[in-house]
Amino acid sequence: MNTPSLMVRRLLHGAGRSSSSVGRSFMMNPRNVRQQATRTLSTNASRSSSQDDPASFTTAAAAAAICMLGMTAAATSNCDNNTKQSWTPSIVAKENFADTIIPMDELQNNYPTYTMEEVSQNDGTDGKPIWMTYGGVVYDVTKFIANHPGGSEKIMMAAGSSIEPYWHTYRQHFASDLPSRLLEHMVIGRLADTDQDSVDEQMDVIYETSEDPFAHEPVRHKALRVHSEQSMNAETPEELLTENYLTPTPLFYIRHHHPVPFLTTQQIQNYRLEIDLGDGAISKKKTKKKKTKKNAANIKLSLEDLKKLPKTEIVATLQCSGNRRSEYNKYQRTTGTVWGQGALSTAKWGGVLLKDVLDHLGVEPDEAMEHARFYSLDGVMASVGVEKALNPYGDVLIAYEMNDEILPRDHGYPLRIIIPGYAGIRNVKWLSKIEFAKEEAEGAWQRGLNYKILPPSVTDASDVNITEMPSMMEASIFSGITKMEILNAKKLRKAKPGDVIHVNVQGWAWAGGGRNVVRVDAASTNAVASNMKSSNDDDDSPVLSSSVSPWVTATLKEGSEQRRGRAWAWTFWEAKNVPAIVNKDRTIEIACKAIDSAFNVQPESSDHVWNVRGLGNNSWFRMKYQLPK
Repeated sequence: MNTPSLMVRRLLHGAGRSSSSVGRSFMMNPRNVRQQATRTLSTNASRSSSQDDPASFTTAAAAAAICMLGMTAAATSNCDNNTKQSWTPSIVAKENFADTIIPMDELQNNYPTYTMEEVSQNDGTDGKPIWMTYGGVVYDVTKFIANHPGGSEKIMMAAGSSIEPYWHTYRQHFASDLPSRLLEHMVIGRLADTDQDSVDEQMDVIYETSEDPFAHEPVRHKALRVHSEQSMNAETPEELLTENYLTPTPLFYIRHHHPVPFLTTQQIQNYRLEIDLGDGAISKKKTKKKKTKKNAANIKLSLEDLKKLPKTEIVATLQCSGNRRSEYNKYQRTTGTVWGQGALSTAKWGGVLLKDVLDHLGVEPDEAMEHARFYSLDGVMASVGVEKALNPYGDVLIAYEMNDEILPRDHGYPLRIIIPGYAGIRNVKWLSKIEFAKEEAEGAWQRGLNYKILPPSVTDASDVNITEMPSMMEASIFSGITKMEILNAKKLRKAKPGDVIHVNVQGWAWAGGGRNVVRVDAASTNAVASNMKSSNDDDDSPVLSSSVSPWVTATLKEGSEQRRGRAWAWTFWEAKNVPAIVNKDRTIEIACKAIDSAFNVQPESSDHVWNVRGLGNNSWFRMKYQLPK
């Protein structure tokens, strides 16, 4: 007879695919799934003439999935040895998911059963394969380790054991169908019923005796575009991005890897920021000979200690490295949150400069210390070079305020490091420790696959040496469109494919590294394409006059007067009277591209910058508008 655990497995496959509120509720509370699965099994078993009839049990599983999650039943077999190749997101995304799911009866009858003892012996040590279990199924994940988006260190925590306890915390695995798609190709057998019962009992103990790690999440603004609730990942709606130069704090995008740390009043009172200067601190007090070494004991500062130091305020834009990942996926599937353009926002940050803290203490790191490492209360670790961290013009800030208010929990309370001009992940929230070291930070967020851009030709991370690739640091040049205004709107109903209409366009642009945005251009995409055609082409596509560039240079507005080399925030822009050619489907499409003070310019296509992690998409931004019928 099939077990409740196998039923749970199928339900979770469905939950990962569902976008309905019902699907999300099950997706975010695995215990509800387990309980509902058990009730469904009991009900259907009592109605069946034979409780051991696999067909009736499979029907119950399919019915429950269809009823609760809108999932269609799987149909085809998948008997091949899937462990012979590496299964990557770009490969599995090309498949029909339903065709890859192993039918329940086949899993029951044609796959071997393993004990947890056998699974535990395959933990990757001494060249052994790496097995894991989930929902009563055994997987060989050996070939997948290098491609795990969260880094190999994280996934290896479950080597030779069950995944359930880890996915209880890392619930982002339920936010899309990708984990289910990948796992289906790694099935090698079933876990013995008694051993899965033990796992279920372990999870029941966790649910009943420990507090839900997401029990104290902050309340979020309903206008945010939520991609996953646990952990929370939500972007600013694109139509609101340029409504205010400083993004209202409740609408600032949210990117979390874990539950938001919840500090009690006592923990806040006892909170101390630790600063570790490495093997030895150098006194900055001048002597007749040279600077002298000081005691290397760690320094601990309270919030009040920091607030007594000179306050600095900077306006800086932060952007998730995966912003606009959704556009990559149109070309080839990547891993991670499917962001639109709203995973960036701008705020005024208040706090104390890191260099001012060290100046106040009269110390600086040993000359051999090359990296400033930042540690979070939630376990995230990231680092930047000391050339940025201690640059008097780098404006690296230990922030305790955001938009003139106390730093909210979602954005790092009690302290956050702000590394202006750098990738969002370097701006570590819930700061607990700053360490100066010879090497960059350990962990998946600095050294793993998470924030490294692989070449477009590489879809399998095991084909390259990840450790030799640099992490994302200083950001590139980006732009986006937030509003389009059609001119002469009354004439739109008469517009035919090939006609030229005119639009006003507004948006934003931002360059990393403090580089100023010096120009933004906007144009109709088909006008750009037609303008590049030769006059001898035998193509009847509409062509603007070859003597006129399709590009209209925008007027730079708020943010354009930032200090040269310290332009940490975005620039708003507006392009007027942009000619646009009506497409056959009665749409127009406008593209924009920005140029920074180093004359970096956005590439035309995302194909050339595509990478398996979906990072750094700075291709031309395109927005379509559907003309009324």
